[in-house]
Order: sequence, then C-alpha cells, then structure tokens
Amino acid sequence: MEKYRVKNILLIVFSLLIFISCDRSDKSGNSDSDRVLSQMDEIKKDGKIVAVTDYNSTNYFVYKGQPMGYQFELLQSLANYLGVKLEVIVSNDLEKTFKYLQDGDCDLIAVNLTITKERSKIVSFTEPHSQTRQVLVQRKPDGWKQMSRGELESNLLRNQLDLAGKTVYVQKGSIYYDRLQSLSDEIGDSINVVELPNYETEQLIKLVSEGEIEYTVCDEIVGLVNQTYFSNIDVNTAISFPQNLAWAVRKGDHELKNSINSWLVGFKKTAKYKYIFNKYFKNSRSANIVNSDYYAINSGKVSRFDNIFKKESQLIDWDWRLLASLVYQESHFNENVRSWAGAYGLMQLMPSTAERFGIDTSSTPEQNVEAGVKFIRWLDGILKDKVKDKNERIKFILASYNVGLGHILDARRLAEKYGKDPNKWDGNVDFFILNKSNPEYYKDQVVKYGYCRGEETYKYVNEILDRFEHYKNVIST
Repeated sequence: MEKYRVKNILLIVFSLLIFISCDRSDKSGNSDSDRVLSQMDEIKKDGKIVAVTDYNSTNYFVYKGQPMGYQFELLQSLANYLGVKLEVIVSNDLEKTFKYLQDGDCDLIAVNLTITKERSKIVSFTEPHSQTRQVLVQRKPDGWKQMSRGELESNLLRNQLDLAGKTVYVQKGSIYYDRLQSLSDEIGDSINVVELPNYETEQLIKLVSEGEIEYTVCDEIVGLVNQTYFSNIDVNTAISFPQNLAWAVRKGDHELKNSINSWLVGFKKTAKYKYIFNKYFKNSRSANIVNSDYYAINSGKVSRFDNIFKKESQLIDWDWRLLASLVYQESHFNENVRSWAGAYGLMQLMPSTAERFGIDTSSTPEQNVEAGVKFIRWLDGILKDKVKDKNERIKFILASYNVGLGHILDARRLAEKYGKDPNKWDGNVDFFILNKSNPEYYKDQVVKYGYCRGEETYKYVNEILDRFEHYKNVIST
C-alpha cells in the first residue's frame, strides 16, 4: 500500500511539473524558440536580411556612385552565403541602432561593437569579426613637422595619468564613455567625459584635427585610417587592452546567430576577408577616397553630372538619385564609353534610339541624358495605362530600357496567361522575363518578340533599385 501511495505521489508531482512547465511555456510561448524560427522563416520568406550599420569612411559609404565599406562587404558576403538579398538601414546613433534591433526593424547590428557584459544582457553577440583597442585621439602641436621626435613626444599625452582633469568628447552610447569612467577610477582622478548625441566617432576625430575639441577616443583600427586623412592627429596612446569587435542579434535569436557564426568562422580564414580588411584599414589610398569630390558622405555628390540628373529627373518625376543609379548601371558615369553593340554616352542609347531623340556621338553629356530621359518618358507614356502604380511602373520602365519594351509586353502577356499579376514585377512579370530564354515560354502563342536572355534584365532592375537605396542612405535630395 505504501508502495502505491509513493507511486501516486510521484505521479502527482510529475504531473504538476508538466503543468508548471506547460504554464511557463504558454506564458512565454517558448517565445525565444518560436520567435527564432519565425525570424529565420521571415528572412527566407522575404528573401532578404536587414542590417543596421553606420556610415563613415570605413564601414559604409558611397564613392563614385558605388556603395562600399568594410561592414557593407562583409554583409554582402553573408547575404550571398544565406542566399538572400541585403537591405541596409543607416544609423550613426547607437541608441537608435539598438532600438532598431529590439523593435524588430532589423535582423542584426553590423557595426564595430565592443563585447561587454552590459551589452550582453540585451543582445547576443556573434563571433568577433576583428580585434582592436581603444586609443586617445589628440592633436599634434603647431609646427610639429619641424620638431624632433623627442620634442613632439613631450607635447603629447602618453601616460593615462595625464588625462586627469582633461575633457574628452565621445559619441553618446558608445563604450568609450564606460572605458573612460573606469580609467578615471583606475588613475584615482577625474576625467571630464562629455557625450555628444549628434556626432559619430569620425566626426569627433575631425573636430580634434580642426582644433574644435582637444580629445576624443576611437578604436585603433579606425584611428589609424583617419590618421591618413588628418595628418595632424595622433592615435598612439592606448587607453584599453585589446578587445573583440562583433555584430549583434536579438537576445535568443540562436538560429540566426549560429548561421552567422558558421559563415563568419570560415570566412575570416579566407583570402577574401583579408583583402576586405586590408582594403579599408591598411590601404594608403583611403585618404584619396575621403578627400575626393565623389566621396558622398563629405561632398553629397554621386558624380560630376549630378546637376544634370537633378534637372532632367524633374521631367519624369523621378528622384534624381534613381536616375543617377540608372546612369551608373549603364556607363559608370563615363561619357566616352561605347558598348560592343554600339550604344554610347552616359545613357548608353543605341544609335537608332539616339537618332530618334535627336542626338549623336558628338552630343554633350547633358544632351545624352536629356535624350535618355525623353526615352524614359516615352516608355512611361506607353506603360502608364497598363501599370497604374508608379513604383511598380518604374520597374517595368527600367526593364524596358534594358531589353526593349516588346519583351516586357510579352512577359506581361505570359503573366496574365499563367495566372500571375501582369501589373506587378516582383514574383510575377519578372519570373517570365527571367525565363524568356526557355522554349516553353518564348515559343508560347502569346509571345510576339521571341527569345530573350532575361537574366541580365532581371539583375539590371534589382541592381539599379538596390543602388538607389544606398544612395538614399547617404545622399540627401
């Protein structure tokens, strides 16, 4: 009897444990696991991964019309590994950056985040992508080029104890604030640390160079790059030990974190990773890029033809940056380029089209763009009654500009025949232009213009629109 009583008690305890476990599962909904699965499902379903990064001279910028940057190239490699597209959100405000992640507006933070215990409470860090240490940024004294090495050194802070009583400006929300507070305790004296909410680290470095502020702090790898732009700054005084830099995902996003880590561990061993790292952190030509008129963060320019794009885009009610992206795709802003097929100029118009709109090879770049815009307006006029939504119509116009209107009208007819929406590009008409090299489709009775190698057109539309998003990230209207 006692044996059965014990057995019943054990069964009751076991049932209670199951009930409590289920109750907890219901309250949390196994939220971590469910959310992780839905997160990965969402990335796969949407076919894109959304990352937030900061724009500066190393992580993400536009130069001569092309998006570039250490973080950008790493992210692009990750997206290729996952088989999805990359969408970039730009934020130079760390508080906003973390909020984007917590609110579900992005999938990961891709900046040089120092791994700390405090941050680990709110995010999950990936494997480190690099290492650095924090350094003091200070201005060399006037006339430093004529000084001896010893004289120069005597005018610079080399001992952390000498920071006592000094004022150091840092980006708000950065780890530099915490490090300076700890250093203040370590040296047993006060360091006046001022957080600036509207300044990114590289902007503060520039203020040091210009004499607006005396000191700031940055990661050593960033400091060494900026030393090539601003020869009067010094970044040789370390204020921390070496630290790991990593990306971050939401707490509990184990599947996404593991996918990133699987890629990153292998990728860091490749020649491509070394090339990317050296390209942005050990390249002596970096200064030429930043000082160029076409380094968009400083100049706000995509090319020397921006004024033409701004003027002509008004005739078709396009954002000028979209027109610029199309021109980059066609000619890389080289007005003298000529294709194997005979297309020429910034807009790469074929001779027959160019003649139709009143230009030839002797025409100016402005006349070439003007003719290209007239062609776009003509395409728009034909498609306007067919594709009512302007944003959708732009995709059809871009595709028509690349491969010819006839093939796009064929693809619309195929979409309609096979139960797709002929007025939507993504997942509808683009499928048929992509597959118009397949006899099943180009020999269909509704097709009038025959075979088409549509893969190029499919990529053409995507690349122009992707680049347009990058332009919008860093260049104002």
